[in-house]
Amino acid sequence: MRAVLAAAAGLAVVFVVSAVAPAQVYRWEDARGTVHYSNTPERVPDAQRPPGASAPAAPVEAAAPAPAPPTATAAAITRFPYEPGAPILVSARIGGNGPVMLILDTGADRTMVAPQALSRLGISTANAPRAEIRGVTGSGQGEVVQVASLEVGEARVGPLRIVAHDADLSRADGLLGRDFLEHFTVTIDSRERTVTLAPK
Repeated sequence: MRAVLAAAAGLAVVFVVSAVAPAQVYRWEDARGTVHYSNTPERVPDAQRPPGASAPAAPVEAAAPAPAPPTATAAAITRFPYEPGAPILVSARIGGNGPVMLILDTGADRTMVAPQALSRLGISTANAPRAEIRGVTGSGQGEVVQVASLEVGEARVGPLRIVAHDADLSRADGLLGRDFLEHFTVTIDSRERTVTLAPK
């Protein structure tokens, strides 16, 4: 898979500390204005990596029933167009409902969707584990939500834990991360201007 959304010099780093999982989520913005998220600091550009974040502890979750591992299905190859040099916009459905518009981000470990978009689909974040978001511009709140499935065309993964957070993306409702993409062979063809998701 060729990554076209490479992380460049970032503008901000945000830490997320969840009440359930003390692992951190790092947020940065590259020179093209694309927002990236990762739960491993090694993926954050050196200039934006916070002090002491070079050797993170393994994520530890509080004792709770473990969610079922996500499974992927794809009845056929899914193809969608994109414009080279611009963010790759993907029309997705959550639990069969939608669509929501997500930016395909190979640098994001987790899929992130704005709470407003989830609310439009009838997905509540009221009882979800909360996360405190602290950054250079202030602090905020987010939630971890388990959804039945996330679908892009014929490609489906579920159940899936996504982050409910408004990343302030002007053209999209959130980011489609590697927690979804890793289940498929992803091909980004700049000549044909298409992205293909194929069953592994």
